[in-house]
Amino acid sequence: MSADLSVLIQRGGVFDNVEGSTPEEIYKFVTDNMKAPFSLDSQTIYDALCSREKIMSTAVGNGFALPHCRVPIIKEENEQRICVVYPKTPLEMNAPDGNPVTVMFVILAQNQTDHLAILSKLVGLFQKEDFKNLMNIHASEEKIVAAIKKMA
Repeated sequence: MSADLSVLIQRGGVFDNVEGSTPEEIYKFVTDNMKAPFSLDSQTIYDALCSREKIMSTAVGNGFALPHCRVPIIKEENEQRICVVYPKTPLEMNAPDGNPVTVMFVILAQNQTDHLAILSKLVGLFQKEDFKNLMNIHASEEKIVAAIKKMA
Protein backbone atom coordinates (compact mmCIF):
# COMPACT_ATOMS: atom_id res chain seq x y z
CA MET A 1 0.00 0.00 0.00
CA SER A 2 1.21 3.49 -0.75
CA ALA A 3 -0.59 4.97 2.28
CA ASP A 4 -2.59 7.45 0.21
CA LEU A 5 -3.90 9.69 2.97
CA SER A 6 -6.47 11.36 0.76
CA VAL A 7 -8.11 8.00 -0.10
CA LEU A 8 -8.02 6.87 3.53
CA ILE A 9 -9.67 10.09 4.71
CA GLN A 10 -12.34 9.84 2.02
CA ARG A 11 -13.13 6.33 3.32
CA GLY A 12 -13.19 7.43 6.95
CA GLY A 13 -14.79 10.83 6.67
CA VAL A 14 -14.60 14.04 8.68
CA PHE A 15 -16.61 14.57 11.85
CA ASP A 16 -16.95 18.16 13.05
CA ASN A 17 -18.02 19.53 16.44
CA VAL A 18 -18.18 16.10 18.06
CA GLU A 19 -19.58 16.24 21.58
CA GLY A 20 -17.55 14.61 24.32
CA SER A 21 -15.27 15.49 27.19
CA THR A 22 -13.11 12.35 27.07
CA PRO A 23 -11.40 10.44 24.27
CA GLU A 24 -13.72 7.50 24.98
CA GLU A 25 -16.83 9.63 24.42
CA ILE A 26 -15.39 10.89 21.14
CA TYR A 27 -14.44 7.33 20.04
CA LYS A 28 -17.98 6.14 20.81
CA PHE A 29 -19.50 8.80 18.56
CA VAL A 30 -17.03 8.14 15.76
CA THR A 31 -17.33 4.35 15.82
CA ASP A 32 -21.13 4.56 15.94
CA ASN A 33 -21.25 6.99 13.01
CA MET A 34 -18.41 5.98 10.69
CA LYS A 35 -18.84 3.71 7.73
CA ALA A 36 -17.43 0.72 9.57
CA PRO A 37 -15.28 -1.74 7.66
CA PHE A 38 -17.31 -4.68 6.41
CA SER A 39 -15.53 -7.24 8.58
CA LEU A 40 -15.93 -5.39 11.91
CA ASP A 41 -18.65 -3.93 14.07
CA SER A 42 -18.43 -0.55 15.75
CA GLN A 43 -18.09 -2.03 19.27
CA THR A 44 -14.95 -3.96 18.29
CA ILE A 45 -13.35 -0.82 16.89
CA TYR A 46 -14.40 1.22 19.94
CA ASP A 47 -12.97 -1.35 22.35
CA ALA A 48 -9.66 -1.48 20.45
CA LEU A 49 -9.31 2.33 20.42
CA CYS A 50 -10.11 2.61 24.14
CA SER A 51 -7.74 -0.22 25.00
CA ARG A 52 -4.89 1.57 23.21
CA GLU A 53 -5.67 4.92 24.85
CA LYS A 54 -5.51 3.31 28.34
CA ILE A 55 -1.90 2.28 27.71
CA MET A 56 -0.69 5.75 26.75
CA SER A 57 -2.18 8.91 25.34
CA THR A 58 -2.27 9.15 21.55
CA ALA A 59 -1.90 12.95 21.71
CA VAL A 60 1.25 14.01 19.84
CA GLY A 61 1.26 17.78 20.39
CA ASN A 62 0.24 20.90 18.49
CA GLY A 63 -3.40 19.98 19.11
CA PHE A 64 -3.13 16.66 17.23
CA ALA A 65 -3.89 13.11 18.38
CA LEU A 66 -3.46 9.88 16.44
CA PRO A 67 -5.83 7.35 17.98
CA HIS A 68 -5.31 3.84 16.68
CA CYS A 69 -5.63 0.21 17.68
CA ARG A 70 -2.72 -1.36 19.51
CA VAL A 71 -2.94 -4.39 17.25
CA PRO A 72 -4.28 -4.04 13.70
CA ILE A 73 -7.87 -5.31 13.49
CA ILE A 74 -8.70 -4.39 9.90
CA LYS A 75 -8.89 -7.48 7.69
CA GLU A 76 -8.65 -6.09 4.15
CA GLU A 77 -6.48 -3.34 2.69
CA ASN A 78 -9.52 -1.66 1.10
CA GLU A 79 -11.12 -1.36 4.56
CA GLN A 80 -8.32 0.82 5.95
CA ARG A 81 -9.34 4.38 6.77
CA ILE A 82 -8.64 7.56 8.67
CA CYS A 83 -11.43 9.46 10.38
CA VAL A 84 -10.65 13.13 10.97
CA VAL A 85 -12.40 14.27 14.12
CA TYR A 86 -12.81 17.81 15.45
CA PRO A 87 -14.03 17.65 19.06
CA LYS A 88 -16.47 20.46 19.89
CA THR A 89 -14.39 21.23 22.98
CA PRO A 90 -10.60 20.72 23.03
CA LEU A 91 -9.65 17.60 24.99
CA GLU A 92 -7.00 17.32 27.66
CA MET A 93 -5.10 14.17 26.66
CA ASN A 94 -1.68 14.67 28.31
CA ALA A 95 0.02 15.75 25.09
CA PRO A 96 3.81 16.07 25.26
CA ASP A 97 3.54 19.85 24.80
CA GLY A 98 0.66 20.18 27.26
CA ASN A 99 -1.74 21.53 24.62
CA PRO A 100 -5.30 20.21 24.40
CA VAL A 101 -6.30 18.12 21.39
CA THR A 102 -8.33 19.97 18.77
CA VAL A 103 -8.18 17.40 15.96
CA MET A 104 -7.84 13.63 15.90
CA PHE A 105 -6.84 11.38 13.05
CA VAL A 106 -8.34 8.00 13.97
CA ILE A 107 -6.22 5.46 12.09
CA LEU A 108 -7.53 2.01 11.19
CA ALA A 109 -4.78 0.13 9.39
CA GLN A 110 -4.49 -3.48 8.24
CA ASN A 111 -0.91 -4.11 9.42
CA GLN A 112 2.06 -2.49 11.14
CA THR A 113 3.78 -1.60 7.87
CA ASP A 114 0.80 0.38 6.60
CA HIS A 115 0.23 1.87 10.06
CA LEU A 116 3.80 3.19 10.21
CA ALA A 117 3.60 4.55 6.65
CA ILE A 118 0.38 6.40 7.55
CA LEU A 119 1.92 7.79 10.75
CA SER A 120 5.00 8.96 8.88
CA LYS A 121 2.97 10.82 6.27
CA LEU A 122 0.71 12.43 8.88
CA VAL A 123 3.64 13.57 11.00
CA GLY A 124 5.16 15.10 7.86
CA LEU A 125 1.95 17.06 7.28
CA PHE A 126 1.82 18.17 10.92
CA GLN A 127 5.14 19.92 10.42
CA LYS A 128 3.74 22.14 7.64
CA GLU A 129 2.30 25.47 8.78
CA ASP A 130 -0.25 25.51 5.94
CA PHE A 131 -1.61 22.15 7.04
CA LYS A 132 -1.74 23.11 10.72
CA ASN A 133 -3.57 26.32 9.83
CA LEU A 134 -6.04 24.36 7.70
CA MET A 135 -6.78 21.98 10.54
CA ASN A 136 -7.30 24.88 12.95
CA ILE A 137 -10.26 26.12 10.90
CA HIS A 138 -12.05 22.74 10.94
CA ALA A 139 -11.59 22.16 7.24
CA SER A 140 -14.02 20.00 5.28
CA GLU A 141 -13.11 16.63 3.83
CA GLU A 142 -12.79 18.21 0.38
CA LYS A 143 -10.36 20.89 1.60
CA ILE A 144 -8.27 18.40 3.58
CA VAL A 145 -8.03 16.01 0.62
CA ALA A 146 -7.12 18.84 -1.75
CA ALA A 147 -4.43 20.11 0.64
CA ILE A 148 -2.92 16.65 1.04
CA LYS A 149 -2.79 16.15 -2.72
CA LYS A 150 -1.16 19.55 -3.14
CA MET A 151 1.40 18.99 -0.36
CA ALA A 152 2.29 15.41 -1.32
